[in-house]
Amino acid sequence: MSLILDHIDKSFESVQALKQVNFEVKEGELFGLIGPDGAGKSTLFRIMASLLIPDSGRCSMLGYDVDKEYRQVRQIIGYMPGRFSLYMDLSVEENLAFYARVFGTTIQENYDLIKDIYEQIAPFKKRLAGRLSGGMKQKLALSCALIHRPRILILDEPTTGVDAVSRREFWDMLKKIQREGITTVVSTPYMDEAELCDRVALIQKGSLLAVADPSALAEGGEKLLYSLRSGKGVYAYLDQIRQLEGCRYAWLFGDELHVTLRSAADDAGVKKVLDSWQDDSLKWESIVPSIEDRFMGLLQEESDADSEMEEGE
Repeated sequence: MSLILDHIDKSFESVQALKQVNFEVKEGELFGLIGPDGAGKSTLFRIMASLLIPDSGRCSMLGYDVDKEYRQVRQIIGYMPGRFSLYMDLSVEENLAFYARVFGTTIQENYDLIKDIYEQIAPFKKRLAGRLSGGMKQKLALSCALIHRPRILILDEPTTGVDAVSRREFWDMLKKIQREGITTVVSTPYMDEAELCDRVALIQKGSLLAVADPSALAEGGEKLLYSLRSGKGVYAYLDQIRQLEGCRYAWLFGDELHVTLRSAADDAGVKKVLDSWQDDSLKWESIVPSIEDRFMGLLQEESDADSEMEEGE
């Protein structure tokens, strides 16, 4: 295994950022950590990069203990934090040369690995890093993280804040990097990016909800899932839908509502209620769950479990 996280806990004063996080990443895998802001992704990645020490549990990279053997770990990983952290007052070329020197290598030695990325920013190689666009900054940061040919690449929300085209280009680069045999662990709040990973871990409030390949997660979602659309908009119907006896969960999904029923028998009852609302533009149909639907379902289940515990107390 490239990476082993063994029951990691981490707290900051009264806030528990990570709770018994436990998973493994295979060599050469493109692994995604998926969750909203505040879920604990960055804290976990800083532990992987040996920048934070967990309160309990163990993290290892290719057999090296991240806490006790951090010097060895830092030689085999490439780390790209969520916030752009290169030197703003150095040029593109100067930043890359600096990071190469830190790791005792040269731009030329591993140029084959960064060639496709660097050629896109080469026209701006004399420009200060602080004056690059968001997409170009990310490409420069990725080049610097790869300059020493790491065996494990750790990317904390690399596409946050960049345009859709740059996001697609970035993921094309990650696929090429994977073909070089480099293990990549990437975090993202975007569910569409989760589908590009070999496996993903869903995380919320510091706890893992599930670990599986994206297709298996979607298939494991609720089978009684329906979509409700209206030419008048659906937000006004959200509370009404949630109050229906046959509704288990309901949430906004773009310009429609996604609704999970308690049983197949509840479909007829819901349709009858919808007909009584006298909105001819309403459209109710059964749909196949996506990975985002699975994530929302897991969040609802976790919320229900927390409520039951509070009532029990």
